[in-house]
Amino acid sequence: MRRVRRARRRSTLPVDQTAGDSPVQARTADPQRATYAAQMGSRRPSGLRRAAAAVNRWDVTTSDAIAKAEFPTVIDRGLPLLTRAADRSVLWMAISAALTATGNPRLRRAAVRGLGSIAVTSLVANQLGKRAFPRRRPMLGAYPIGRIAHRVPTSSSFPSGHSASAAAFAVAAAIECPPLTLPVGVLAGAVAFSRIYTGVHFPTDVLAGVALGATIAGLGAVVARAHHEAPVRPGVEPASPQRARPSGHGLVAVLNCDAGSAGNPILDELRDALPDAELLVVTDDDDVIEVMSKAAERAEVLGAAGGDGTINAAATAAMAADVPLLVIPAGTFDHFARDIEMTDVADAIDAVRTGRAVRIDVGDANGATFLNTASLGSYPEFVKVRERWEGRLGKPIAASVAIVSVLRSCPPLAAEVDGVQRRLLLLFIGNGEYGPRGFVPRWRRRLDTGDLDVRLADEARHGSMWRLVAATLTGDLYQSNRYVELTRPSVTVKITGDTGYLALDGEVADAPSEVVFTVRSQALTVYRGPSSGG
Repeated sequence: MRRVRRARRRSTLPVDQTAGDSPVQARTADPQRATYAAQMGSRRPSGLRRAAAAVNRWDVTTSDAIAKAEFPTVIDRGLPLLTRAADRSVLWMAISAALTATGNPRLRRAAVRGLGSIAVTSLVANQLGKRAFPRRRPMLGAYPIGRIAHRVPTSSSFPSGHSASAAAFAVAAAIECPPLTLPVGVLAGAVAFSRIYTGVHFPTDVLAGVALGATIAGLGAVVARAHHEAPVRPGVEPASPQRARPSGHGLVAVLNCDAGSAGNPILDELRDALPDAELLVVTDDDDVIEVMSKAAERAEVLGAAGGDGTINAAATAAMAADVPLLVIPAGTFDHFARDIEMTDVADAIDAVRTGRAVRIDVGDANGATFLNTASLGSYPEFVKVRERWEGRLGKPIAASVAIVSVLRSCPPLAAEVDGVQRRLLLLFIGNGEYGPRGFVPRWRRRLDTGDLDVRLADEARHGSMWRLVAATLTGDLYQSNRYVELTRPSVTVKITGDTGYLALDGEVADAPSEVVFTVRSQALTVYRGPSSGG
């Protein structure tokens, strides 16, 4: 009995075999119900143990019923194969590859969001959940031999990592592309049920995994909104009509194939629609800034396809050459393109053909341009860690590693912000006013306000990065005296400790000891999408 009690104290859920069983005996014996009673002994169980015992009894009863039930042949043969395909998320990676191969930007974004959600969910489920709630797997005596999973894990049964990943991918993909809800949702449900059907998990393991995955995918939608969720903009920026270019004459467009979806599909669409345009494709060996500068010198309109870093380089070159900028959506999230209502390549083609353009503000940091945001503190540290690992792990998993690293060990940045000494966890500066409040800004209704959107969080005490994340998600952030949110035309930051890094539109460099952030009012002429007003 002494040995059994020690095992029970290490787990918050009832274990499912006696401690004296060998692994083979424990996996094939049948008396699961008697085991828990034997472990409890003669003492009256507490309320928590009684609840755990009730859950255990329901789990065992339901598992036994499923094990003994007869299913159609297609189920008997298909579910073991499906659960095997979902090992290590191979199934979801294959679906993501298929979605990306379609060339449809919406499906590609769904794939990226789905894999990102899986990366975070797997980290939480496997590294935190299974360690916090150790639980043995179901015993397999009642299961037909043909159903039992090809690979039975030895890790904790609670929660189900496969179910968590399936739910995370399905919810995330549906958020980005609602038509995927039914097919991906049904597949995810089948994967979750297959974990019970093949004897690998109890039902509550699967339910907990589904709840965890869906929650993380939902929180991901708070942090990074889906492409179709942008608010309707009033389109009040000053109009700056340009000459209509039905065939693209005078347009020089630079396509960065390394950013998001830029590449052959976009190149082909532009070539067919704008036959007189000059189209340039940059590679790993090219200096994007140099290519942009040379293109702008001979262009009447400078076009750019790529991520926000590519668009930043294009804006700098366009202002220097005093030519309008055509943004061609081709990055992963296309933050700036969405704010000017450029949702796809067809919008860009229509804009240059009709000459629809406006003048907008540009952010300035010691002479460097930013169209979206600038930041100091934890975000640039996150980007540096992610870039360090993404070559080996891929972007979604590298991002998960970076999040954990920053939350655990990112030091505060000692700095004066407009003369006030602070220890910054994060300083966000937006070119124009962003919504909503907090550290998950997602949109701008105008791009000509003449103001910077300044948001900062001061260090309060040890562990405050975790509290900052929690407060952001719960809405308690705005009640904290360590959080500041304001708008002003300029901000001066003097770094008094280690300088760290400065991020401009997601591109990270070493931070200078003093940075002056200002607004260049209506400094850039940019083509806009068809749904803006004005």
